[in-house]
Amino acid sequence: MGVMDEAEPMKKTMIRVREFDVARDLLAVEELERLCQVGLSGDQGSDPAADHGSGGGAEKKKKTSNKNNKKRGMSLHVEQIGDPFARVRHAPDHVILVAEYGEEEEVVGVIKACTRMVSRGKKKHSFSSSKPQFVKVACLLGLRVSPSHRRLGIATELVGRAELWCSARGAAYATMATTSSNAASLALFAGRFSYAPFRRPAFLGHPVHRHRARVPRRHRVLRLPPPLAAAAYAALLPPSAAEFLPADLPSLLAHKLTLGTYLAIDRRSGGAGDTPPSFALLSVWDATRSLRLRVGGAPALLRASLAAARALDAGAPWLRVPSVPDIFRPFGTYLMYGLRMGGPEGPALLRSLCRHAHNVARKNPACAVVAADLGPEDPAAAVVPHWPKFSCDEDVWCIKKLGNAAACDSDDGDEDDWTTAPAPGVLFVDPREF
Repeated sequence: MGVMDEAEPMKKTMIRVREFDVARDLLAVEELERLCQVGLSGDQGSDPAADHGSGGGAEKKKKTSNKNNKKRGMSLHVEQIGDPFARVRHAPDHVILVAEYGEEEEVVGVIKACTRMVSRGKKKHSFSSSKPQFVKVACLLGLRVSPSHRRLGIATELVGRAELWCSARGAAYATMATTSSNAASLALFAGRFSYAPFRRPAFLGHPVHRHRARVPRRHRVLRLPPPLAAAAYAALLPPSAAEFLPADLPSLLAHKLTLGTYLAIDRRSGGAGDTPPSFALLSVWDATRSLRLRVGGAPALLRASLAAARALDAGAPWLRVPSVPDIFRPFGTYLMYGLRMGGPEGPALLRSLCRHAHNVARKNPACAVVAADLGPEDPAAAVVPHWPKFSCDEDVWCIKKLGNAAACDSDDGDEDDWTTAPAPGVLFVDPREF
């Protein structure tokens, strides 16, 4: 597939997009990941002009300072490790596409894509149980373009081919992610790619301390086996109540990286055979095997003070100093997902479950942060313990109708266009795609 070089219109160059081959392309793709320094969920944030040319800013970077560029703040960076297909392999249909450029066939770009069935919440005017509860959605992620080959139309070719691949497999919508601070990336998606800003999940992180977090004795925490966990979510989180709830949720709950699904109840209420009036529910995903996070841009004084706190805690553990792990080196994280609560004691019970997840994470030396990705309208977002320096509210999900969306929306017309639907109370963030 050939296109005209956008930077030198008098010179014809070739961009070839093909499927990723592990033996042939693995080293080149790993080098692309290294060159494209990324933020929390993959955003290339170094040069706005370069991002605009490449479409490279494909996901999330968090700065703890909102001041101008003269004084840069701390930021969270991510490094994908292990299986290059890790973020899309769970989907029955998935692909990695690479872009080659020039006569030397150098790999200069990559994108990942998958299609999966997810819920779209309650439609505006449709209350019939006969309406489909799930829709096939394409997820485009991990868009990378070599810094030395930007402004050549490579990102446009990669995104276009990925959309065609997903549309051919029945996807009605396509989603991508960027950040609100990356104006160039947002302009690129909205302009050249015709995506619309859609949802704004917040990443809420909390460091894993050396000491065990205390769970009130009146709160009982139960670990549910996968079949019972699936039944609990089916009752407490129906597709009509959430967006992007995966149709294969039972498979996610039974996945080897889901460390457990936990239910918290108050010992003082409920009896045998009764549903407790208050509850909290969440699941924990081990992301330490697929990504590494790192805090950059920290002042020397902060580094020294945190190191001193760790030294004091190691020397005098009875003081229970809340020392923070060494977050200036790559570290892993546990992700909490499927957070639900109910009843008057629901918030307190959910906080206890978050403390329990912290205690589970303490057993893994590679885990330094426990986090959750939640929609801003989700009541759980106000309950989950988090530190601002480990949190981010800049993520922006963008959405676009593909050709197959016409059949999904034909019965309800434009008034039921998902791309313009108001945000639901629950936005489900699949940890497999983090």
